[in-house]
Amino acid sequence: MLSDIAFDKLFIGGEWVDPIDGGVRDSIDPATGQHWTQVAYGGAKDIDRAVAAARTAFEGPWRKMPPWERAALMRKFADLYATQVDALARIESQDNGRAIRESRGDIGLHANYYHWFASLADKLGGRTIPMDDSVHAFTTRHPVGVVGAITPWNVPMMAAAWKLGPALAAGCTVVLKPAESTPASSLALAKLFEEAGFPAGVVNIVPGDGAVAGARLVAHPDVAKISFTGEGSTAKTILKTGADTLTRCTFELGGKAPHIIFADADLENALNAATGSAWALCGQSCALGSRVLVERPIYDKVVEAFRERAGRVRVGMPLDPATHMGPQAHAQQLDKTLSYVAIGQNEGAELVAGGKRIDRDGLSGGYFVEPTVFASVNSGMRIAQEEIFGPVAALIPFEGEEEAIAIANSTPYGLASGLWTGDTGRAHRVAARIEAGMVWVNTYRYIRWSTPYGGVKQSGWGRENGIEGLEPFLETKTTIISTTGKFPDPFV
Repeated sequence: MLSDIAFDKLFIGGEWVDPIDGGVRDSIDPATGQHWTQVAYGGAKDIDRAVAAARTAFEGPWRKMPPWERAALMRKFADLYATQVDALARIESQDNGRAIRESRGDIGLHANYYHWFASLADKLGGRTIPMDDSVHAFTTRHPVGVVGAITPWNVPMMAAAWKLGPALAAGCTVVLKPAESTPASSLALAKLFEEAGFPAGVVNIVPGDGAVAGARLVAHPDVAKISFTGEGSTAKTILKTGADTLTRCTFELGGKAPHIIFADADLENALNAATGSAWALCGQSCALGSRVLVERPIYDKVVEAFRERAGRVRVGMPLDPATHMGPQAHAQQLDKTLSYVAIGQNEGAELVAGGKRIDRDGLSGGYFVEPTVFASVNSGMRIAQEEIFGPVAALIPFEGEEEAIAIANSTPYGLASGLWTGDTGRAHRVAARIEAGMVWVNTYRYIRWSTPYGGVKQSGWGRENGIEGLEPFLETKTTIISTTGKFPDPFV
């Protein structure tokens, strides 16, 4: 179904169309530094016609469709999606460099997200409010309207599922703008919506530059809501742009997650989780445990384990099933990661492993970097405070619960966190005091369709997934009906 797809058209109003004021550009394979396909990108006029198509679909067939019929279409789409996991994973890995074993594992779960939200589509009822006998008061839930979904380059398919699933279940229509550097998998997604028989305009997919297509999507007066995953600086721009139209926003932004290992932890399993998390997606995930907080009695042992395991990571071509870690997604991110390696060394941290670009035969053209470990890190260093988005683990020692909590909460971020301990009471005490939207205890990066995901502080607004993930796409209307039809004369 997706084997012969071309990516040089936009998907608007149920049709594959040429850009009006965008164009066609090369998509770069980060494993080689060379282009691998050509993709369409839209401009402001393309966004305008996509929003118009979404608005027409919202006012027409989609909003009027019974919720169980919307759910049936979503289930059909989810079933089609499940048959195309390998093809989607291959496209995503070629576009952003993620190891194919990771892409398959991630994308293989996405059909469950769509099924989960489909199961909620016909359960969005309101409530009756007890009053006196003179009125009947009740609430109803309604879709907000056209949604602008802006997705990142690190996990395009996952972010799309987290936005499209609840938006469609709520009865909204969508204009999806994927990141300009990784649009191919999102355009492939459009083929599945087309095959599933969604009404024209319900889902529109327009890649484009953030400063042009993204800005127009945010500013468009017919867009009721923006759901954005990406950098905090971009979120602030979205807020300023959307202020004139009071556009609703939810943001899933950056993170600098603490991964706390107490001395009484099951150390082998804690190390499995901590090292796996530190280097997954080549470090390009806001939920990674990039700050590893280790209690003093086991600190040296953990440092040595990280050094040894860094040498066991198979860095290689993303489409090789044996590869553990592919390249950084683009040249700018590689440069950023290497700049932070230099910052860490200048700050006095000890470089235990990695820290260099990989240029051996077969990889020299790509954006590959070694799994990197810093020891002797303190919480004030930039490598412990700022999001690097590379495979760089900062190992920070601590003494006792109070210091661990203080270090964990010392950054402006608050997305994810984890802790390992054999003491159940400590698990509850520490988890309750960590400033984060998620705390994983004796596990890490357990993310599912039914568990809310989102952050506090500068890590975002709102939640995705779970029942809570539907709320941003719904309005509550209160209706009060008199049971008597009488209203007293105020001037008697």
